[in-house]
Amino acid sequence: MSNFTLHELQCFNAVVRGGGFQAAADLLHRSHPSVFAAVAKLERQLGLDLLDRSGYRVQLTEAGHAFHRKVRVLLHDAEELQAYAAQLAMGEESELRVALGDLCPLPPVLEILGSFFAQRPQTRLHLLFETVTGPWERLLEDEADLIVHRVPKSDVRMEWIDLGRVALVPVVAPGFLPFPLDADITPQRMQPLTQCVVRDSSRHPSEPGHFLVEGAPQTSVPDHLMKKELILHRMAWGHVPRFMIETELRNGSLLSIAGQHFPGVVEELSAARRRDRPHGPVADQLWDFLARHAPVLKPTPGRRVPGAKKAPVRDR
Repeated sequence: MSNFTLHELQCFNAVVRGGGFQAAADLLHRSHPSVFAAVAKLERQLGLDLLDRSGYRVQLTEAGHAFHRKVRVLLHDAEELQAYAAQLAMGEESELRVALGDLCPLPPVLEILGSFFAQRPQTRLHLLFETVTGPWERLLEDEADLIVHRVPKSDVRMEWIDLGRVALVPVVAPGFLPFPLDADITPQRMQPLTQCVVRDSSRHPSEPGHFLVEGAPQTSVPDHLMKKELILHRMAWGHVPRFMIETELRNGSLLSIAGQHFPGVVEELSAARRRDRPHGPVADQLWDFLARHAPVLKPTPGRRVPGAKKAPVRDR
């Protein structure tokens, strides 16, 4: 058996993906005869019939199915190797893209990023801001090298470093509620009142809304800062990160309605990157730097939401 080439495997994979030789040729930007010849040569070298050509569309044979599973793994590894070689050829990256999520407290996170990049003037920090599931999409679509946000830890494509916890508090402005603050505040009582939600910046949102009162009027905003302002102006109510409203909670310009039915929530803030991608030298140094300095957010006694639950839910 002669050695087959990466090109022949790519042609075979394209035929499987496209369902035919012409579709494979279009995917690879090659001629139909060249793709046909490459797959035929691969079969001769292996001594196997990988494709059944008897029907209108080519189909994988039993041997073809088994061989294709291995081919997909090999081609994925080859792509990673090419990307890694490109990183080595470039040397230190000229830019790193970091997406900050809407739950990210800017002062402590920017302080640690600033101290890192101050020592690496040759690498420019390109910051993005995304909301709800937007950071995940930027990372998974290779539009960000690293994100700082809550992380879906069941997604095996990501690895993460926990940076601390962020509490979210359901709040209103004084005079917003048409009933006493000490009343039993249920979703039914809140239903006539406008709820402020943060819009998901993802192009393809992957999560339903959380803590939304069914049937309640809603107003949407691009971030929590705008949400806070609407709530302060008695235009709506909603959940806001506690680090943004400490002063307002102390001086009474915002009031917590946390209780049995709206208990508040505590989110894990993490730095995350792709587990299945190669990373350049500066990206690896930043990852190690974050790991050494974690947690970035220090717990403050007495600042937890009473009765808060640790769960990835909030209104948006």
